[in-house]
Amino acid sequence: MWHGDELDLDAYLTRIGLRGGTAAGGGAGGGAGELRPDLDTLYEVHRAHTAAIPFESLDVLLGRPVALDVKAVEDKLVHARRGGYCYEQNSLLAAALERIGFEVSGRGARNRTRGDTLLPVTHAVLVVTVDGQPWLCDAGFGYVGPREPIPLARPGAEVRQGAWTYAVREEEDGVLALRTRNGGVWRDLYAFSPQRYHPVDYVLLNHYSSSHPLSSFVGQMIVQHPGEDVRVRLVGRELTRLYPDGRTEREEVHPDELLALLDREFGIRLSGRDGAELVRIHRSGD
Repeated sequence: MWHGDELDLDAYLTRIGLRGGTAAGGGAGGGAGELRPDLDTLYEVHRAHTAAIPFESLDVLLGRPVALDVKAVEDKLVHARRGGYCYEQNSLLAAALERIGFEVSGRGARNRTRGDTLLPVTHAVLVVTVDGQPWLCDAGFGYVGPREPIPLARPGAEVRQGAWTYAVREEEDGVLALRTRNGGVWRDLYAFSPQRYHPVDYVLLNHYSSSHPLSSFVGQMIVQHPGEDVRVRLVGRELTRLYPDGRTEREEVHPDELLALLDREFGIRLSGRDGAELVRIHRSGD
């Protein structure tokens, strides 16, 4: 389903820092041994992916279409060492996990970070089944998203990921809500139903997110990374650092500082032409 057979798995593993691992029955390689579709591998790949590949929607800001076919996502996130937003991130992760041998299915989630405002289903997440148990995998929710898989078979159980805490609450009609605790306060991140989503469904959602005037990605710079100790987000000109105890630090990013900051904080390096256009857009708010 996720076209994992088209993915250059060795290149992907190199990109996320797991060079040498190979899928069972797939390709050459060696140092890290064979990757098997077990829970240890799921944790290892998910953790490495979220650590290495930042969340960003810069192509939307630059007015470019966002392609979701495996080769396009691979070219951008793997070979060009860029980041991407949820459809790109989780399409790539799904292809890699499928190639390794995991059972992967998609879900459509409704963002709940804006309080009681009812938002449309625009977030893509994955459910991976290991030994008959479902696990939430999501490499594309930005700086407050999980760095590791989260068990779905134990709703209500608190899950620690370093200094960060998550839990899944079960609601009516089989809806599951992912929550996080920050500074002693629980808040919902998003909720999703049992309905399976397929790659073609993400094409439709991606069109809305990348082109609709009400999309938060249109006309606005958004770059994020879920760091192990500090979560970092750049929205517009404001850089925010979020700490596990709930503290936040904010600073304004001047256009002359933008490209150096993208490299330093998120590992994003743009071509000269793209960088100049991004600075021009950033400066246009003056």
